[in-house]
Amino acid sequence: MPLSLYDTMAREKRVFEPADPYRVTMYVCGPTVYNYAHIGNARAAVVFDLLYRVLRRRYGDAHVVYARNVTDIDDKIIKAAQETGEPIAAITKKFAQIYRDDMAALGALPPSLEPAATDHIAPMIAMIEGLVENGAAYAAEGHVLFAVDRFEDYGKLSGADRDEMIAGARVEVAPYKKNPADFVLWKPSKDGEPGWDSPWGRGRPGWHLECSVMIESEFGNTVDIHGGGQDLRFPHHENEIAQSACAHDGAPLARYWVHNGFLRMGSDKMSKSLGNVVLAHDLLKDWPGEVIRWALLSAHYRQPLEWSEDLLKQSRRQLDRFYRLLEEIPFSDETGAAPESVVLALEDDLNTPEAYAGLHELRDIASQMEGEARANAIARLRAAGRLMGFLNVAPDEWFKGEAADGPTAEEIEALLAERAAARKAKDFARADAIRDDLAAKGIVIEDGPDGATWRRA
Repeated sequence: MPLSLYDTMAREKRVFEPADPYRVTMYVCGPTVYNYAHIGNARAAVVFDLLYRVLRRRYGDAHVVYARNVTDIDDKIIKAAQETGEPIAAITKKFAQIYRDDMAALGALPPSLEPAATDHIAPMIAMIEGLVENGAAYAAEGHVLFAVDRFEDYGKLSGADRDEMIAGARVEVAPYKKNPADFVLWKPSKDGEPGWDSPWGRGRPGWHLECSVMIESEFGNTVDIHGGGQDLRFPHHENEIAQSACAHDGAPLARYWVHNGFLRMGSDKMSKSLGNVVLAHDLLKDWPGEVIRWALLSAHYRQPLEWSEDLLKQSRRQLDRFYRLLEEIPFSDETGAAPESVVLALEDDLNTPEAYAGLHELRDIASQMEGEARANAIARLRAAGRLMGFLNVAPDEWFKGEAADGPTAEEIEALLAERAAARKAKDFARADAIRDDLAAKGIVIEDGPDGATWRRA
């Protein structure tokens, strides 16, 4: 069964055929590192991590190269430095590491490559020079702009009329532009702002240019898969396509374009401009990363996802049921082959609802078996879960994990110590009261020859 992906450019699901099956390449737009990532940003990271896992399973770990860039020069970063007084380098280093840590907590594997924009200034200047030379860009008042009229297919990815796209986007109106849709490749740096010397004066690159150059530097003219959120189709990806094609004699920037849908809060999409963001960093204080990951993958990646605390609670309950069954077999870091039902669902354009149905079916089948057959079925369930980034925790640790609405592990351990002291002093009334209080809060105490252990109900 072939792997198929919905290609935004083609407007249809296509069988995935890499240019070189021994070096499958994927580039995904990563974070602009000036603040914490919200859970909508995390959806893209988790979705493309899942695709990365599926590609690695099909082509081999050593044959898939996944680049997720870091934008470490941007107006928002400069503004953050001005407001906080912190050096830009300190801000970008801090939030890049927080992003890595938060995404790892959501089960995202480290990308193969993590190119940073500021490490590619020289090739950015070189690409701009080539675009100016072939007439696709022009210099004006210290800026260099791409002339969209020089690229006939501008707008093909997003499919919207150019005038409508311009009206719906935040396009900077400037007297030095020949066309309102022309976008900045290079801009002058103000006093006190970071900048680099160039043929057009001291300045810095435009955001759209950065990704085109990082793809060129890491993969050449064309990458197999270019991914990102649906909101990046226009203008970011549209602009990437235009400048790259004009710089590379019409070569396509990507063979497949894959975009994940919005995450919604009620009737609105989640966005910083609307002020309705939920930070992944904050959610991880109250919920296990696997619960958040389960919630993020619960809808098909191309569809909108309604985000709520109820979704998180439901995700926790479902994972609890899987972990309860896993308690019956020894915990191991090794995995076998994932069952076909889950693999086929994932290779059908990352159909996670169908894959979840396959996991539930595997759990139900295992529950009806006995002996070695039951243990083998549970092991298959674990392999299927781990392909998707789940079931990586020892069950006893899972059920001891922090809960959003219960006592912390430290509080429970302190009460157990108090209970043990009460039993030693033959104050059984106090010991029983502690046990009953914990039970009322969903904590199950199990006494054994080596002392008491606990788990969340």
